[in-house]
Amino acid sequence: MTVRAGRLLQLLDELRRRRKPVQGARLAEQLGVSLRTLYRDIDTLRGQGADIAGDPGVGYLLRPGFLLPAMMFSAEELEALALGARWVAAHADPELAAAAGRAVARVGSVLPEPLRLQVETSGLFAPDWNASPPEPWLPVLRKAIREGLVLRMVYARSDGEASERRVWPFAMAFLDDKRLFAAWCELRGEFRHFRADRVQQLEATGEVSPHPRHQLLRRWRRQQGIPPTPACEDC
Repeated sequence: MTVRAGRLLQLLDELRRRRKPVQGARLAEQLGVSLRTLYRDIDTLRGQGADIAGDPGVGYLLRPGFLLPAMMFSAEELEALALGARWVAAHADPELAAAAGRAVARVGSVLPEPLRLQVETSGLFAPDWNASPPEPWLPVLRKAIREGLVLRMVYARSDGEASERRVWPFAMAFLDDKRLFAAWCELRGEFRHFRADRVQQLEATGEVSPHPRHQLLRRWRRQQGIPPTPACEDC
């Protein structure tokens, strides 16, 4: 990747993080270039299909819908994608594992031959250390997180006693030997963390959570003392 291609990619990343227009002078300072160079880079990205709104003195905002050409990924980014897909294939449920394989294949199909070969023959692996098999209802949970749905579940505590709950799941963690998810629990009236292997029954209610996922995630992160992500800097 050339120096200019890397700078264009960095500029796209900076614009993608923003929810509000950002001044050209601020972008130029972050990229370490002159305003004149920044304006040329903006014009170049627009010529490649990026829908960037704004003008000098007003600020710039990347509108949704721009597809980043795969050949603009760096070698390290491609390695990360391949490694991540292999980890998902080894630890996630079959549907998500298959999706990871399709995603990498789609990226590889549009890469120049040297980069495609680099992805296909990557020497980075994520072996399966005999992890416990994924719970069959994980696709239901992932859909609920993605679409902000309310779930009804029967959950067993550590002492074995089971209770029925209505939860608003918003985050999930795939660990080596287990899966955890975070949700607002209507029964307790607070955020709770649940072990997937203790869920005895899980089903969708057809209801949408009263609060969208990003709001729940922001409140949960604040409660846990976790700093906000860079993507939410201008939220």
